[in-house]
Amino acid sequence: MKRFALAVFCGALATSAMAAPKPCEELKAEIEAKIQANNVSSYTLEIVSNDEVHDQNMVVGTCENGTKKIIYQKNDN
Repeated sequence: MKRFALAVFCGALATSAMAAPKPCEELKAEIEAKIQANNVSSYTLEIVSNDEVHDQNMVVGTCENGTKKIIYQKNDN
């Protein structure tokens, strides 16, 4: 029974570690790499607080426990 309880406890720790929120700068860098891989040359990525989001369609990421969003805008040439 102790082994089972230990296994459940370790599983819970592993799950919470995997679901840990990413820092905004790290997530922004990952999104930026994906955008550049698609050969988008002119765009803007910005980290904003939730209340600064005016268009949910621009949101490409959520960070810092859901308190901030990363918004994307393609700039026309």
